[in-house]
Amino acid sequence: MVHKKIAAYFKEHYNNYPTLIKAPGRINLIGEHTDYNEGLVLPASIEKGIYFAVSKNELNTIRIETFLTQPEKIEFQLNGNHESFNSFWGNYFKAIVEILVSKNYPLKGMDCVFGGDIPIGSGLSSSAALCCGFIYAITKISGKSISREEIALIAQKAEHKIGLNCGLMDQYAVLFGKKGNAFLLDCKDLSHNYIPINLDGYSWVLVNSNIKHNLAVDSEYNKRRISCENIVKEVQKIKPEIKSLRDVTIEDLNNLTSVSCTIDIKRAKYVIEENDRVRHMMKVLTIGDALAVGEILKKGHWAMSTEYEITTSELDTLVKIGEGLEGVLGSRMMGGGFGGCTINLVRTDTLNASIKSLLLQYKEQTGIDAEYYPLAIDDGVKVFE
Repeated sequence: MVHKKIAAYFKEHYNNYPTLIKAPGRINLIGEHTDYNEGLVLPASIEKGIYFAVSKNELNTIRIETFLTQPEKIEFQLNGNHESFNSFWGNYFKAIVEILVSKNYPLKGMDCVFGGDIPIGSGLSSSAALCCGFIYAITKISGKSISREEIALIAQKAEHKIGLNCGLMDQYAVLFGKKGNAFLLDCKDLSHNYIPINLDGYSWVLVNSNIKHNLAVDSEYNKRRISCENIVKEVQKIKPEIKSLRDVTIEDLNNLTSVSCTIDIKRAKYVIEENDRVRHMMKVLTIGDALAVGEILKKGHWAMSTEYEITTSELDTLVKIGEGLEGVLGSRMMGGGFGGCTINLVRTDTLNASIKSLLLQYKEQTGIDAEYYPLAIDDGVKVFE
């Protein structure tokens, strides 16, 4: 178990019993590209995560070692003055320390060893786990608590500082997740509540297509944001009170006559219907209708493929293969698009056979070896006993 290895290493090298903190990865059950349109998302935190073993030191520094990639060690002065680091994670932590210093947060000397079992780059939001877990660890050592809402905002600001213009879904899912529940987040006002996942006899599995996001992702993402904004501007000519695509209806789209760009309308329709899929998913998860959950996953995927146009042929292949397997109730691409993973709902009693067949057929059709990760829904950031 990775957390035991981290705790043992800490005791050996720092002669101290650490506090162990777990920050989970997250999945998103449904609600893709709705966040920047003030829409609804339905993520959940998972069992896989990043573990931080931490203890106070009497030095004026924060010393950090990692098991995450190559073993590496860096130090921060508490005043926040330091150069950029070679490690990607060092720059996240640098941004966090600088933000806390700017807020006059009372930083204390700290030793930290961290590592985890979230596959990096698999769409499980390792960066949100990294940032939220580190901030939470700092609060445990300094003795001055920060609300989880504020931790989310600091973590988001750190991502923005290093050039990732993300929303708050990942941070909220990592911080507020609850075992056995999905987490409904309204991106309009950040209100949130829990939706029980009543699916006994079924398992969630992530399948990595092993198609890396290509270099055009950022520009394609921006094009879709612009499409959504274009439609809002057009609808505002008729209904000035409209603030975002969240307030636009299909009827409003049908009433648009002056829009020459049919692509914008098609993309806006996807977002409006995706919000409806989130609402529908909440109901069927609560009553435990696994077949309906599978259907929503499939509808969500093919809408992303044909209307929002953010999947790849490989991801479409994974979903198509799943549709032909009796034990797979439904699949969809998860995340920003143009590569990455599918999330799958699979009958537990056929899990091994279904996944084996899925990976074999995918290899035959694409020549690519996919990987899979079983997922269990777990709590958000916490002290781990």
